[in-house]
Amino acid sequence: MDLISALQFLKLHEIPKAWVDAVWDLEFTERKPLDEPLEEDLAASGHKAFRNLYQCLLAHAAEQQHSVGNDGASLSIWVILNENGMSVKTLVAVLSLFVLRVKTKVPSVKQRVSGLYAASLYLLLLGIPGSISNQGFHEVLLDTCSDLTSHCWPQDSGKKRKKDGLKNSQTDGKRSKHQRKETAEMEVDEEEEEEEELNFSKQDLMKMREAVAHLVQSLLRLLQTFPLKDMPLTASNFTQIFSKLLYFEPVICELTFAAPQDVTQLRSVPEMAFYGLKLLCSPKHGDQKDSLRRVFHRLLYVILMMNKGNHRKPSLLVPSQAILSTRNQAIHFVCHLVEELKELAEPFLEILLQHICFQMVEKSEFRIHGAQAVGMLVSQMASPDYACFIKWLFNYSRHSKMVHRLFSVDVVMVLLEQPERKLEECQDPELASFLPHKFLIQNLLFARRMDESPTVQGHALSCLAQCLELPSLNVTRAVHNLFSATGTQIILEGELTEGTLGSQNNQKTYRTLPFRTVEISSADSFSCEAKENLAHLFRRVKDSKINVRKAALQALLGLLKHGVIPLNWENLESLSERSRDPAVSVKKKALQCVAELLAAKPESRLVQKAWLHGVVPPVVDSETSVQDKALEALNQVILSQVKRYSASRHMEASERLTWDLLGLLCDECQNLSQYFSRAFTIWSKQNKFTSAFITNLISHTEADHAAGAWLLLSKVVTSSPRLPYEKILDAWDTMVSSKEVNVTTCCHILSVVGDIAAHLNEDTKDRIVADLMSWLKTFALSLEVISAAVQTLYQLGSSEEIKQTQAFLNQHCGELVSTCEAYLADIVLNENGAQNLNEELMIKHLHTLGVASLHCPARVGKKTVLLVESVLTARLDKLKECQEELPASLPLSQFRENFLPSRVKAHGVITLGKLCLQHEELVQKYLPVFARELEVGTEVAVRNNIVVIMCDLCVRYTNIVDHYIPNISTCLRDDVAVIREQTLIMLTNLLQEEFVKWKGSLFFRFVLTLVDSVPAIASLCEYCLLHLLLKKNPEMFSQHFIECVFHFNSYTKHKSYNRFPQSEREKVRFSLKGAQHSEKRFRIYRFLLEHFTNAQRFNIIKKINHSVLACFADGELPLDADGAEILSETFKVLSMKEMKLQAISAPAAGAAGEEPEEGNMAVMARAVLQAAQEKVVSQVQKKAFIEDTVPLIISLKSLLEQKRSPILGDLMAYLQVTMQDYRNEVKELFSGDEQLAAEVEFAFQTAEKEKEMQKRMKNCSLVGDPKTPAEPGSVQGSPARRRPLLPFTFNTPQPPRPVYPLTRLTLTDRRASRPRQEERGQSRSVALEGTVMLKGAANNRAFSTPKGNNINLTFNEGLSAILSDQGTSLSEDTSVLHVQPKGQEAPGPRQWNVQSPLRQRKRV
Repeated sequence: MDLISALQFLKLHEIPKAWVDAVWDLEFTERKPLDEPLEEDLAASGHKAFRNLYQCLLAHAAEQQHSVGNDGASLSIWVILNENGMSVKTLVAVLSLFVLRVKTKVPSVKQRVSGLYAASLYLLLLGIPGSISNQGFHEVLLDTCSDLTSHCWPQDSGKKRKKDGLKNSQTDGKRSKHQRKETAEMEVDEEEEEEEELNFSKQDLMKMREAVAHLVQSLLRLLQTFPLKDMPLTASNFTQIFSKLLYFEPVICELTFAAPQDVTQLRSVPEMAFYGLKLLCSPKHGDQKDSLRRVFHRLLYVILMMNKGNHRKPSLLVPSQAILSTRNQAIHFVCHLVEELKELAEPFLEILLQHICFQMVEKSEFRIHGAQAVGMLVSQMASPDYACFIKWLFNYSRHSKMVHRLFSVDVVMVLLEQPERKLEECQDPELASFLPHKFLIQNLLFARRMDESPTVQGHALSCLAQCLELPSLNVTRAVHNLFSATGTQIILEGELTEGTLGSQNNQKTYRTLPFRTVEISSADSFSCEAKENLAHLFRRVKDSKINVRKAALQALLGLLKHGVIPLNWENLESLSERSRDPAVSVKKKALQCVAELLAAKPESRLVQKAWLHGVVPPVVDSETSVQDKALEALNQVILSQVKRYSASRHMEASERLTWDLLGLLCDECQNLSQYFSRAFTIWSKQNKFTSAFITNLISHTEADHAAGAWLLLSKVVTSSPRLPYEKILDAWDTMVSSKEVNVTTCCHILSVVGDIAAHLNEDTKDRIVADLMSWLKTFALSLEVISAAVQTLYQLGSSEEIKQTQAFLNQHCGELVSTCEAYLADIVLNENGAQNLNEELMIKHLHTLGVASLHCPARVGKKTVLLVESVLTARLDKLKECQEELPASLPLSQFRENFLPSRVKAHGVITLGKLCLQHEELVQKYLPVFARELEVGTEVAVRNNIVVIMCDLCVRYTNIVDHYIPNISTCLRDDVAVIREQTLIMLTNLLQEEFVKWKGSLFFRFVLTLVDSVPAIASLCEYCLLHLLLKKNPEMFSQHFIECVFHFNSYTKHKSYNRFPQSEREKVRFSLKGAQHSEKRFRIYRFLLEHFTNAQRFNIIKKINHSVLACFADGELPLDADGAEILSETFKVLSMKEMKLQAISAPAAGAAGEEPEEGNMAVMARAVLQAAQEKVVSQVQKKAFIEDTVPLIISLKSLLEQKRSPILGDLMAYLQVTMQDYRNEVKELFSGDEQLAAEVEFAFQTAEKEKEMQKRMKNCSLVGDPKTPAEPGSVQGSPARRRPLLPFTFNTPQPPRPVYPLTRLTLTDRRASRPRQEERGQSRSVALEGTVMLKGAANNRAFSTPKGNNINLTFNEGLSAILSDQGTSLSEDTSVLHVQPKGQEAPGPRQWNVQSPLRQRKRV
């Protein structure tokens, strides 16, 4: 078909010339309708007609190009059209009719397809030589046709996917409302969002997709022949169009980005789009540097998975599989461009990397993918460029924005996975120091452990643990050297990979390799640094922030698992004790860590012990999920590994571990028995103990590890359906006849026998009872076995008849009591008893007497009590007479000193306490004696046991013991730490169960333990107050706060406070009076105030005004020396920052100073809410201050002035702190006392001048302190204040530059429009140490800055002048902050108006 025939369906001869002129006059900005009949005829033409015309034009264009190349005489298309009377302008106008119809509100499928083909025809015409001279070109129509895809391809499916995806992302709590208006594929205009939904069939979508591909191919053909060198805006639009087309459809095959011979060979639209971007980077379309900048800028947001509109901030896309695939293709495309263009593209690669870092968001998923992108792109860089980027990354890692510091850690982890660069690849020695992985670990990763943000701290510590899992040998060596106290070098025991040990790029071939250490040095400084690093890690394990503690646990686990630090109990205990952390997530993390460590080191006995201490106690945790996790771990490691024992079968490692753990529970970890029993109580309800389990367990009772089997059997026997009683009785007979029996195993067997007593016949019971009695009467058993045997005796005699049971106990236990009484009488009453004394035998008789007497109180006579008493007092006269009662006022130590050792006396006290438990008259008789002994006794064990006895008696005889609580609480200040700790624990238990109330001085004595000289006791007190007692009584702190001030200062003149009775000895012991104890008092005040609610703070301020300040102002309290101390302390307390009302803090992402991410509306909303809360709180506080405080302050100031009291200074200091929030309202608030208002104002001015002077002296010192120059490659510390970013486009980002001491900072401003001499003439220099660019420094000139300087601070001198939007080129310099070595003078210095603060002070 010839060209003219193909053009007939457009009816060009029938188109009115006036309509054509009108269309061109409108410049294709809106659609001009044709006459209705003619327009209907045009609309009736199908897409086949357009395709035929396109093929004819394409054939003519190819023929014309071929003839031109061969010097042929083929007629051009323009000549053919002109000869046939067809105007090019008319043809373009008619094609625009189809194109602009697509931009109507709801175009049909036919209109969309026709519009796409019409646009393809127009783009094909433009690519034919002569299109501009023949008036076929119009830039507006070109832009419209090229971007027609966004109007034709249906957007509704994209919207639906967007809505579903964002619904899931909203659970993150940080997705902005703005993002909900964005699609995941491409940008949607506001008009399109209002379109009615259309349902397209598969055939319709296929037609439109084919037309879109046709249009994109036409764009590519146009770019192959039509230069855009003089049309930068069009080139920019093409770049944007191609970048949006990358999301058009998924690409199945892998893209190579090689140039095709024909565009029809490109199958997918994204493949065509990548080829289009590549064509745009060719020289024919303008300066390649400009083109690369545009392309990389657009690909930046593809890599970041953001949607960048024309006039909107970037918004996050839903990271679906399609988005991730497109991102990966974009990264490979950038690598392809860099590989092809080499030096031309490398500067822009570094800029791209910097922008990826600077525009990263806080969301972990985006950070992970962003770091991977940086790693892939960095791998394309040569070593010198890589070193420059690492240098830039180091400064970036200290940026003021938290997310930047956080992302730098992610980037480091990706870079550590890459092969290490060789030092020889970089000629510059300074840059070469940035190449080793050691620099990344120690200067970037490990340095973030001290970050001000807990989020960054935690992430850095977590990544430090991951480093040990990396296959690089140098990475593990670098981490090892951070914590090694001897500077050890790590080498592998197995085979090394390619290269020798000394090579920089040694890589392990598998994840875990055994290694040994070789001592090479033992430098003291290195040792101290390693110890400090480890100590810091332990501090982070106990950090106040939950995520930091979790990360520190992960880091500690890695160090222990890989042998970086020794597996000693101190290190392991830090890990296991976190399973009792207040935070649930930390508990779970600790459980996970000890489980991983046990799996890695199953043979280590210390690790097994740490696992037990970490997993067993959480069984009784208050949080159900923690309980479940602990039970799951115990079940997996212990219960599930109990298999049938056979001497001929070799046990697996997991089975041996189980019996090793059970052996520890029987030996070193017996204190965990109660927690372990709780686990079996829970499991019994779940029917875990089947007959098969019991059979397997019984088979182990004859093995070498029988102790563990009996431990398990003692726990499960009560909940087992059926037991082999014969084997248990055989074990009993063997134990009775054996001379050497393990104490723990014996106790467990006794427990099992007692639990099965109900299932035994009478003959068997009698036989066992006889065995027990004969065994007990030998008094050869240990104390634990005696207690277990008496308990088993009780179980054997138990029956449904209470009287029958009691008769049995009176018979057998009474017999034991009589035997013990006879022995004691023989020792105590016999004058030669000391010669016959066997200390261990005496203790066993006392212990047996105590446990047996609990079961037969009727068999305990007065003589028995006096015999036990005589063990403590040796009052033989009273014992012989047995008539008079012991005087209650005398302590045990006041009687004639007896000859018995302290251990015997301590056990005697315990026995006496057990006797008191069953006899109330004994309680009333001996409580005064116990109380007096606590006061004047000298034997630690006796006093410790008395505390335990009195607290136990309080449970049963609460009203009687209540009067002696002050005596017990006095032990909180005992000289012996063990007694203080024991008292603290016992009182906490009583307060929890409400057997004791906060009466009298108990609270003040309790909180005084917060400043105990032993940090562990102070920490225990803090835990008891916050996590155990405050939850039961939330008003506890606020109720006692004011009285704390009076009590700790020993002030008793107030009519309401500190009026409870105390002895002089107690007053002295619990007093913190005096300046020497001021720090302790305020530590207690601060602790209490930190846990006040806003309501409590508000009320306590009012209460202080009315009950303290008002009393002094009205003269109720004298202003003597003691009163002055109280008033001074009150003002200091009111000045504390913890006393101020605080807004309800939203969940914070990190430390102060962390900015919310741009576009993150959820965070911004919380910030706005918090600002509103602060405003309301400030108004409430201001009203209370005016109504309550101001009148009292005026009155007190007048009173203090009259008495010329030094407390006036404290009053003014309080006002200065309090009035900070009302700085501009001083005169209004103190309108009743103008002199006071003037004094406050003057105090403010003086304080501000001093503060400003200190600041200027710190930051503007003209002479710096001499310091040792840093080694090459070393990096200085970060400045105290960070510089905000200046507005920037796609040029090198500007993170803050560290301030280098003793350097000359040269500010240069070179402009392209000025000659070089003029630039040098206007360069500025100043030698200032600590110079920091403040906020707005680029816009607001400082007082000494020369006028005319346009300061543009950038990071990397080598990349600072790369192609800004103002048209500067690579050869042109922009404003750069240069750092010059010491002694090197800057060219053309200019006198700056800088005056020393020191000189100003001298002039004054």
